[in-house]
Amino acid sequence: MGGSELIKLKQIDFSQRDPRLDNVVIDVACNWHNLLCGDRGVAKVFGPQKGASPAIVEQMALGLEHYAAVIQGDLGIGVREMPGSGASGGLGTGLYALIGATLHPRYDIVMQYLELDSLIPEVDLVITAEGCIDFQTPRGKIPAEVAKRAKIYGLPVIALVGTVGEGAEINLEHGIDYFTSILSYPCGLNEAINQTATLLTDAAEQIARLLLVGKEIRRCTLTGW
Repeated sequence: MGGSELIKLKQIDFSQRDPRLDNVVIDVACNWHNLLCGDRGVAKVFGPQKGASPAIVEQMALGLEHYAAVIQGDLGIGVREMPGSGASGGLGTGLYALIGATLHPRYDIVMQYLELDSLIPEVDLVITAEGCIDFQTPRGKIPAEVAKRAKIYGLPVIALVGTVGEGAEINLEHGIDYFTSILSYPCGLNEAINQTATLLTDAAEQIARLLLVGKEIRRCTLTGW
């Protein structure tokens, strides 16, 4: 029915909640910077990006404000500006308040399995990736977190992305030295998704060739010819 329908929410009834949830540990990897409400609330930040008009954004924001108020009143849980509460359009709030999950910055969860922090000191170049790089990337998204750690060791960082969005240049101030779209020709979303492997491979090859050119220029500069 859409997020604006939350304005009709009267109460939260836990009578049919499965009691087994109380004995389950649920860890959620989410964007820690996404909030449910307020000026940085998920409706106002992501609504316009997804094509919502100003009127619809306002409706969604009011729905989420009401949602947070009902949760506070019925469950005694404050989620309005809780870190991660706005993740995935407010799913963070539902997971935390309704089924008892614990929210974590997603980088912390991912790194439990990738051990990236131990690998970065051993490399000369870091290449990361994202679906869409834009002004929101520095707000806890993986490429920015990777770049932050790479800069501890003074390493250059390249980001290969699906699309370059609004305000993407801000990432140049957050450790990403160069970013480029893997799309080499105009195409629709479905085609881009179907051709992702080929597009990514081709883009990686072009980056490698560019690095070789830079290496050759440096060699010629050092040798004087």
